[in-house]
Amino acid sequence: MNASRAELGTVADRLYPDAPRVGSTALLTRPEWIAAAPVPLEAVRLEWEPEPAPPAVVDPPEGLPAGFGTYAEAMAALAPPAVFENRRAYRLLDADLRTNVLRLGPARYFDAVNVGEAAAHELAEAADGLPLRTRIGDPCDLARRPALPAITTVTIRAGDPASYVLHWRDPAKVAHAGGLHQVMPVGVFQPLADDVGDLDLWRSMQREYSEEFLGGDEVVDWSEEGFRAFAGALDGVRAEGRLRASFLGLGVDPLTFALDLLTAVVVDAGAFDGLFGAMVEENAEGTVSMAPFDGTVPRPMQPAGAAALDLAWRHRDTLLRLR
Repeated sequence: MNASRAELGTVADRLYPDAPRVGSTALLTRPEWIAAAPVPLEAVRLEWEPEPAPPAVVDPPEGLPAGFGTYAEAMAALAPPAVFENRRAYRLLDADLRTNVLRLGPARYFDAVNVGEAAAHELAEAADGLPLRTRIGDPCDLARRPALPAITTVTIRAGDPASYVLHWRDPAKVAHAGGLHQVMPVGVFQPLADDVGDLDLWRSMQREYSEEFLGGDEVVDWSEEGFRAFAGALDGVRAEGRLRASFLGLGVDPLTFALDLLTAVVVDAGAFDGLFGAMVEENAEGTVSMAPFDGTVPRPMQPAGAAALDLAWRHRDTLLRLR
């Protein structure tokens, strides 16, 4: 599956001919999931539901090797990525960008792996009739499966010309979207600690900047002096208006049903160089480079990354006007 994700994504895309897409990309969406204009990140309201109704499809048994109870259990034993832990996460229950509201409940990371990666594997094996995918039904129906959102951010250096940070995801290192290009940073929206940063999009993004841009630890220690200084620097340039974080929309990958919250962070050139001058060329998930922000999309690219670039380019006049 990792060797053919781009091709399998094309096949999966054709299974949903009537579903709306984000622009010209393969990312499935709904009209109320795409903002008419960039929404300031702080204007997105996150609502919490502690005991939501369970999704219709959980821990499907289809296609599992003998002796395994879930897809994540089989994956951990037979083809484990470098980091593969069943951490606490959030499940998206509802989203409406006409009112800028996301409603979330509790989940675990493997909840999504057990359904989404199993459905992708079923397609890779060309299972007769795709029974699991058929049982799940509409990929954009959040009640059908555990829909755990990731935050996909296109980070733009507002220089002349503008450029953005591009990532190639190494299939030997990641559980999802190996072998594809992606914008950066990207990370599952998860609680940061028991008492710090929960239900906070910006704090979650700061963690990913530290990890993916600067090679920091995946599990953040919020009391650690170096991270606190970096997070404070991000907050500082944001307060000065030299960094703007915007919410653009959300959508679903047709292959794995991965759900991505699409955001853009635009940083003026001087602040970008000060914050990310030590940006790594390789991190725990793949290789890192800069690419021109000119409306083009590298191939093959994860649908969420292509969609984030599409929306950022659509709103470029607003996004690049920092002051």
